[in-house]
Amino acid sequence: MDTIFICRDALANSLISNLVLAMEAKKAGAEVGVIFTEEALLALSGQTWAWSPLMGDRDTRMAIAKSAKKMDIPMVSAKDARQIDTKVLLESASENGVRLIACSLWTSLLPVEGKLPPFVEKVDLDAAVKTLAESKTVIGSL
Repeated sequence: MDTIFICRDALANSLISNLVLAMEAKKAGAEVGVIFTEEALLALSGQTWAWSPLMGDRDTRMAIAKSAKKMDIPMVSAKDARQIDTKVLLESASENGVRLIACSLWTSLLPVEGKLPPFVEKVDLDAAVKTLAESKTVIGSL
């Protein structure tokens, strides 16, 4: 893999950064993945993707949604174009060839069994370590 992003926070803004950058790298021809760990796994398993304090107000989120729509970033809710839909963004990343990987350590430690979306790949600890070690670039949570 050329680049792997690590998404550990259950922050919508971190998820957006990781997935949009991964999709852009994929468009440029790179083999890319995002590994979800810690809080991010809980959010993937049905809990909430929160916003960091300075980005959580309604006006800021509406501005983000409006800008995302103009930029053709697939994360605007079909029901309400003023809202962000993280599921749409996750599905789009998967459909566009970004590997979405669940950290095997944290899937064992957290109660997420059977709750992760089907497009998130579960790998064992050896495979996760190998993926990280063989990646040309590893980028921590954005």
